[in-house]
Amino acid sequence: MSERVLKRTVCAAGLALLAVVSTPIAGARERTAVEILEAADAVRNPPGSFSVKTQLTEYRQGKQSANSTLTVFAKPNSGNGQYRNLIRFVAPARDTGKLMLRNGMDLWFYDPVNRASVRISPQQRLLGQASNGDVMTTRLARDYEASLAGRESVKDGEGAQRDTLRLKLVAQREDVAYARVDYWVDAVNDRPVMARYYTAEERLLKTAYFRKYQEAMGTLRPIETVIIDGLDSSWVTVMQTTGHTPREIPDEWLQRDYLPRFAAD
Repeated sequence: MSERVLKRTVCAAGLALLAVVSTPIAGARERTAVEILEAADAVRNPPGSFSVKTQLTEYRQGKQSANSTLTVFAKPNSGNGQYRNLIRFVAPARDTGKLMLRNGMDLWFYDPVNRASVRISPQQRLLGQASNGDVMTTRLARDYEASLAGRESVKDGEGAQRDTLRLKLVAQREDVAYARVDYWVDAVNDRPVMARYYTAEERLLKTAYFRKYQEAMGTLRPIETVIIDGLDSSWVTVMQTTGHTPREIPDEWLQRDYLPRFAAD
């Protein structure tokens, strides 16, 4: 084979290889915004029924001003997969034994002193910047319509630069805690990085950073959320979760009529 023919053969082979490498894999496609949000939900929330301890600490001007400890019992609804929640107040002492129940669209607060349960809103503040809805286990993909706004490099809650996918979430119902959310998810592992929460009038309520990922029920999950007020950046609430434990949660616990009789071990 002459040198000229050999060069032509090598060149043709190289072009053919390039064409093969550049050809998209059959069936490959970009994930939808809903699929990305569902993957992020799976990072935040363990599967099945479980309990978890939640500690809320409020800071103003860098000084601790209030704190609260809760136990959250969460169980997926067999119909739509959204979590039902029963929350027991553990501390401070003045709140011990108080309960919150979320079952479907209904949210109730129970005070054992007067043995009365009243309907409340997930938007109401629980402590500092943490609302009732923030301490509930939820699947965002069940409550929001999601669209992909693009790819962005942002700083996470520990100052590291992260390659993220930015999702725009719009509430599908009025009983959802926030009308609109901008949500940043790690482009590599689907871990939630940060979120900004808005009113229906587009007013920024707060910014949250999801951080300190640790092993919890089979995967790495964020055990700390830092929530910063939308107007006053010195007003900060830190939400920490510990002790994720799989457990059977009786359906009767998740009924309003059962609240006066509730007693967890």
